[in-house]
Amino acid sequence: MENQKRVKDLTEKYGAENMVVLIGGAEGEAAGLAAETVTAGDPTFAGPLAGVQLGLRVYHAVEPEFKEAVDADVYDEQIGMMEMVLDVDEIVEEVKGIREEYGKFND
Repeated sequence: MENQKRVKDLTEKYGAENMVVLIGGAEGEAAGLAAETVTAGDPTFAGPLAGVQLGLRVYHAVEPEFKEAVDADVYDEQIGMMEMVLDVDEIVEEVKGIREEYGKFND
């Protein structure tokens, strides 16, 4: 709930078009829920983003768009090991689908 409040406050301060949310859920379903929350609003209707459609850009840390945007050595050190144990394809598919359906600022 506190993260939702932070996202909402930062979006109001800087504008939705200037925001990018990076998530790191270990499962596709969890990553999808987080992505949906910052794009279409909190689907559980329990937090500050309930009914708030921000449409923010959202990526998971294992998505190619993020991986290509950061230093390769840092990525390998911080995230590389996780790629071996996560179902990367499932996570990418889930987050990309949410982003394409609800994102307002997709490049």
